[in-house]
Amino acid sequence: MRRAPAPPPALSAALAALTLAATALTALAAVPPAVSPAAAAEGYTWKNVQIGGGGFVPGIVFSRKERNLVYARTDIGGAYRWDQATRSWTPLLDWVGRDRWGHNGVISMAADPVDADRVYAAVGMYTNDWDPGRGAVLRSADRGRTWQTAALPFKLGGNMPGRGMGERLAVDPHDNRVLYLGAPEGNGLWRSTDRGATWSRVTGLTAVGDHADDPSDTNGYGSHRPGVVWVTFDEGTGTAGSPTRTIYVGVADKKNTVYRSTDAGTTWEPVPGAPTGHIAHKGVLDAASHTLYIATSDTAGPYDGSKGDVWRLDTRSGAWTRISPVPSDSADAHFGYSGLTVDRNRPGTLMVATQMSWWPDVVFFRSTDSGKTWTRAWDYSGYPNRSLRYRMDVTATPWLTFGATPAPPETAPKLGWMTESVEIDPFDSDRLMYGTGATLYGTEDLTAWDRGGRFTVRPMVEGLEETAVQDLVSPPSGAPLVSALLDLGGFRHTALDRVPEMMFTRPNFTSGTSLDYAEAKPEVMVRAGDFTDADRPADSHVAFSTDGGATWTQGPEPSGVNRGGTVAAGADGANFVWAPGDAGQPVVHATGPDSGWTRATGVPANAVVESDRVNPRRFYALAEGRLHVSADGGRSFTAAATGLPTGRARFKAVPGAEGEIWVAGDSGLYRSTDSGATFTKLPGVTGAVNVGFGKAAPGRTRPAVYLVATVNGQDGLFRSDDTGATWVRVNDDRHQYGNMGDALTGDPRVYGRVYLGTNGRGIVYGDLGGGGPTDPPPTTGCKAVYRQTGSWSGGHQGEVTVTNTGASPAKGWKVTWTFPAGRTVSASWNARVTQQGTAVTAVHESWNGSLAAGGATSFGFTATGAPAEIAPSCTAG
Repeated sequence: MRRAPAPPPALSAALAALTLAATALTALAAVPPAVSPAAAAEGYTWKNVQIGGGGFVPGIVFSRKERNLVYARTDIGGAYRWDQATRSWTPLLDWVGRDRWGHNGVISMAADPVDADRVYAAVGMYTNDWDPGRGAVLRSADRGRTWQTAALPFKLGGNMPGRGMGERLAVDPHDNRVLYLGAPEGNGLWRSTDRGATWSRVTGLTAVGDHADDPSDTNGYGSHRPGVVWVTFDEGTGTAGSPTRTIYVGVADKKNTVYRSTDAGTTWEPVPGAPTGHIAHKGVLDAASHTLYIATSDTAGPYDGSKGDVWRLDTRSGAWTRISPVPSDSADAHFGYSGLTVDRNRPGTLMVATQMSWWPDVVFFRSTDSGKTWTRAWDYSGYPNRSLRYRMDVTATPWLTFGATPAPPETAPKLGWMTESVEIDPFDSDRLMYGTGATLYGTEDLTAWDRGGRFTVRPMVEGLEETAVQDLVSPPSGAPLVSALLDLGGFRHTALDRVPEMMFTRPNFTSGTSLDYAEAKPEVMVRAGDFTDADRPADSHVAFSTDGGATWTQGPEPSGVNRGGTVAAGADGANFVWAPGDAGQPVVHATGPDSGWTRATGVPANAVVESDRVNPRRFYALAEGRLHVSADGGRSFTAAATGLPTGRARFKAVPGAEGEIWVAGDSGLYRSTDSGATFTKLPGVTGAVNVGFGKAAPGRTRPAVYLVATVNGQDGLFRSDDTGATWVRVNDDRHQYGNMGDALTGDPRVYGRVYLGTNGRGIVYGDLGGGGPTDPPPTTGCKAVYRQTGSWSGGHQGEVTVTNTGASPAKGWKVTWTFPAGRTVSASWNARVTQQGTAVTAVHESWNGSLAAGGATSFGFTATGAPAEIAPSCTAG
C-alpha cells in the first residue's frame, strides 16, 4: 500500500524541551519512582497480532551461497530472514530503539556470496529533516541474530522515492572483504575493504545521479535524489581472493544511467551505447551468458512510472539490444519496468515486471530466450476478459481482496502493484518471490508457465508484519482487540493468532486514525479515518457499530472533511464527539449515525478528544497544552487546566474511575483525579509517548498502567500496578520496535497483557510469565466428520460434514486435514479447497459459511490416489 510520507513524532524530550506554566498544575515531591533494574524481570514474551504483511516490500534477497537462505527488507518495518522449516519470516531489527528509529528503514541488503553467515543492511529512513539521524551499514556474522553498526556521514532513504531500486549494497563475490554502497543525495559510491566496518568514498566515480521526480518539492520528499541505485559484479572477471575486476553500477540519471569499472573500482566510465531517457531501476548480470540486463523507467517510483524499457548488454561485444516486451514508444506503453530477475539454473531465462500498473493489474513478462520473445502472466481474451497463466490463493490472508468485487478486467485479489522486487530462487527454478505494496507473494511451481499450465501464487508473508498502527482498543467484552491502521484502515481481531478475514469496509478508510467504544456498553463503537472526500463523496470519514465492530454504519458528515482526526464515544454509547483532522475543522457532536453532526462550542479545532469512562455526559479535549471539559455530552466545553504537554500529546481516561485522566507528552506524564481541574506531574518520567490501562494485578483494585516513556533515564515500555508509584520495564533490549507507542492499551481481561502499536512492525503484544492466560474461549466451535462416497481405479470421492457445536452462530468455518503421500484433490464443491504438499485446507463458500448453533453443512471432493482415511479438524469463527 502507499504510505504517505509523514514526519514521525519527536522521540526525545531534549528535542522539544518545554517550560510549563504553573496554572492549575500541582507538582509532586522530587522523589523519583522506583524502577525495576531488570529489563525483563518478569519474563515477558512478545508476539505479533497476526495480520499478515500490510506494507510495501521493496527488496527480497536470495543467498547465492546457501539454499533457502532468503532476506526481505521493508521501507519502515526493518528486515527479515526466511525460516524454511516454519515457512515464515523472522524479524531481525526489533532491537532498534527509539533513539535510532530510522534504522528500521532498510534501503538495501546484501547476503555474502562467500560466507553464508554474513549479511549486511544499509539503513536510514529519511534524507530530509523528518529523520534527525544519519544512515548506517549494519553487519552480522550470524545471519542477523546480532549486529554491529558502521555509521555513515550522510543519510539514507529507506522510505524515500526510489526505495524499490537496487540492490545498492553488494558484496564482492571473489573477495568478500570488499563491499560497495550506492548513496543518495549527491554522495556517490562508497566502498569498504574490511567487511563493512569502515567506509570511504570511491573517488573514481564522479557520477552522483541528480534525478529527482519533483525538484520543486520544498519538503524534501519529492525532490529526493536517489543517486547511485544498484551495484552488480561480473563474476567472470576475477579469481578467488582478489577483487572482481569488472563492476557495473546504476545511476539515477537519464543521460548516463549505467557506469562500469574494469579495474576493480579504481576508474569508471559510462558504458558506451547505453540507453538514455530513462533510469535503470535494476541491473542483473548473468555471468553464464555474459549478459547484463537492465529494467528502466521514467521515475524513481515506487508509486508511478509510465514509460520504460528493458535492455540487454553483451558484455563481451559491448552491443546493446532493446528487448522490451512493450517498448516505450509503443502505443500500448503505459508503464515503466522495475522488477527484474534471471534464472541462475537456466541461462537465458528471465522475468521482468511493470513498475506500477495498478489498472487493471501488474504484468509479469517471462522469456526463455534472453528476451527475444516474451509471454505474459495474463492476456486479454476478448476485452474485458483476461486469460491467466496463474491462479491466486489468498486463503492465508483473505483480506487481500480488500473486500472488492471489481468489474473485469480488474480482479480481486490483484496479482500485485509496486512490484519492484521479483526474484527467482537461484537454487530452484520453480520458486519465485515478489513484493507488492501490501504483501509478499510467491509461487513454487513457476515453470508450469513454460509448460502451458498455470502456476499458483500465494502469500509467503507469515511472520512479516509491516503495518503502521494509529490506535488500539481492547474492550471488556467481544473481540479482544480492535485496530486502526495506516493504509489498511483497521481490523476486528477476534483471535490474536489468526489473520482476520477482512479489514473494515463500508466505509473502507485509506487509513484509520482513531477508535473508541462505550465503556458501559462496549458493543457500541466508533471509528474515524482518512480518504480523499472528492474520490468517494458518498462515504463518511466516521462510522458506528453496535455489534463490537463486526458491522458498521455511517451517516452524514460536515463538509470539507478528508482526515479522520480523533473520535470518542460516551460511556453509555448515547453521545459521540469527533475532531476531524483537517486544519481548522471544528469539533462536532452527534448522538448516532443518523443524527447529523453539530458544532461543539468552547473547544479549539483539531483538539484530541476522549470520553470519561464512567460519566456518560463528560468528554475531554486537549489542545495546545490546555484541557477542555464538557459536562453535557459534548455539546459545549469549558477550559480547564493548562500547562500540559503540547504537540503530539496523548491522553486517556481511566476505566472505572470517574474524572481520572492521564496525559503523556514530551515533557512527561500528568494525572488528574478531578476531571481536569488540576493535574499532578509524576516524577522521573520524561519523553512520554503514550499511556494506557489494563486489568488490575491480583489483589489490587486499580488498573495496571502502561507507559511508553523514559523513566529515570531508562527508555522503554513500562507497567505500574500502583498508580505510578513504582514502574517495571516490561520490554527488553531485544524488543524495542523503533518508533513505537502511537497506539497503546492494556487488556482489561488478562492481567499483564499489553498491546503496543509500532510504526512498521505491526501490532505486538506482551504477556507476563511466558505467555499469560490464553485468549477468552470462543463461543463457537465446530466438528468435521469425513466419509468416503466413492472410489475407482486411481481415484476416490469423499464428503465432509461440518457442524457448529458452539452456543453462538458461526460466521465461517475452515477444515484441514493431511493426506497420505500420493493423494491430490482434483475437484471440490461447496468449499474452496487448496492443497500444499500433503496439507489440505477447505474454507466455506459465501453461501454456506454462516451456521446457526447446532447447524450443519457439507462439502465434497474428488482426489487422485487410492482411498485413505483422514481425520479432519475444524475451526469456526
